[in-house]
Amino acid sequence: MPPGTGDVQLSVSQNIPISELRFSNVDIMEYHRVLGLVQNMSVFQCPKCKHKTHIFGADGARKLAQILDLDILGDIPLHLNIREASDTGQPIVFSQPESDEAKAYLRIAAEVVRRLPPP
Repeated sequence: MPPGTGDVQLSVSQNIPISELRFSNVDIMEYHRVLGLVQNMSVFQCPKCKHKTHIFGADGARKLAQILDLDILGDIPLHLNIREASDTGQPIVFSQPESDEAKAYLRIAAEVVRRLPPP
């Protein structure tokens, strides 16, 4: 979650069941598996000249992933359309499904699904 994330987003992320229960004849053990990292606000592209700037630095999540021996699930750009769509309650994948920004989210979602154990 980005800096300044509110209580609603944190509550949702804490209540999404991404764990699995294992049963044995002795006890129940719950474990969590980290699927990977997402590089959020990875790059800003000027809407006028198309120049790309790494406002928050480049590849921070990739460096952390190497340290933690994790994979990168994808990158989400810093883009005004994402913020505007979110503010109106219409995620970019619904309001502008063909945009590059929506495709970034969809690639990450597909990667998450690919890594989940079968139901």
